[in-house]
Amino acid sequence: MAARATGSGTISFGLVSIPVKLYSTVDSTKAIKFNYLTEDGSRVKQQYVRADDGESVARADLKQGYEFAKGQYVLFSPDEIKAMNVDSTNAIEIAEFIPLAEIERIYIEKVNYLGPDKGAARSYHLLREALSTTARAALASYAARGKSYLVLIRPMADGLVMEQLKHQDELRPFGDVPLDKVEVDASELELAVKIIEQRVNDEFEPDKYEDAVRSRMMELIQQKIDGQEISVPEVEHAEAKIIDLMEALKASVGNKTRKKSTASKAAGKAAPRKTAARAARKAPATAKSGSRRKTK
Repeated sequence: MAARATGSGTISFGLVSIPVKLYSTVDSTKAIKFNYLTEDGSRVKQQYVRADDGESVARADLKQGYEFAKGQYVLFSPDEIKAMNVDSTNAIEIAEFIPLAEIERIYIEKVNYLGPDKGAARSYHLLREALSTTARAALASYAARGKSYLVLIRPMADGLVMEQLKHQDELRPFGDVPLDKVEVDASELELAVKIIEQRVNDEFEPDKYEDAVRSRMMELIQQKIDGQEISVPEVEHAEAKIIDLMEALKASVGNKTRKKSTASKAAGKAAPRKTAARAARKAPATAKSGSRRKTK
C-alpha cells in the first residue's frame, strides 16, 4: 500500500525550489493501545476539573497561561497565542551544508521520509545525488504548524529524509553527568576487545531482532479474545552480585569460544551421518544393477 503524505513543504536554496511531501517513517498501526472502559464496556471520556475544588470545567472556559513564578500565571487569549506562533509557510529553507559525519545522534528528535511533489522529481534527485556525492547534509529551518523547526535533510537509499533536530538549549550537557575517572587496565581492555571481535557484524540487520514484548502481548491479547484467562507468573528477581571484572571478561570470552567449539563438533558428527545416508541411498541402486546383469 502506498504511503499517505502527512504534510508538505518546499525545499529552497539559492534560486532552487523543490516541492516535497512528508511521509511518516513509523507504522502507527503496529502500536498496541488500550482504552479505558467501565465494567459494562462503555468508553469513558476525559474531563478537566479545577485543582482547588474538583469542580468540572467546560473546554470553552479554559484559558492558557504561563507560570512565571510558583503558583503565579499570566493568561493569554487565543489571539495572543496565535500572534506568538510563526506563519506556517511550510518553507524548508536551507542555511548551510555540513558534513554528515558531524551530526551527533543525540540531536535527532524524529524522522520523516521526503518524496518529490508533482513536477519536482528532477530537482529532488539532483539534490539527493549532490548530497550523496559530497557526503554532506543540508541544515535548514522548517516553518509548519505554527512552529519553526531545525531540520537536517540527508540522502537515504534512493531518496531523502528530513530529521527534526533538537536545538542546543534543549539538550542537557554531558558535563552534568557524574563520571568517576578510572584508569583502564590494558589486560582488561584486551579481553573486552576480544569479546567485541567475537560478535562483530559489518552490517546493520534490524530484521534479525523481534519485539519480543509486543509479540508476547499479542499472544496474551488473543488468549483473552478466545475467552481464555491470563495467568500472571511470579517474577523472581535475581540477586545482584558484585563479581570480579577480569573473571567476568574471561568467562565471556570462554563462553563464546565453547559455543563455537560445540558447533564445530556438531557439524563434524553430522558429516559422517550424511555420508552414510548417501551410501545407503546408493546401495540399493548397485544391487539392482547387479541383479540385472545376472538375468542377462
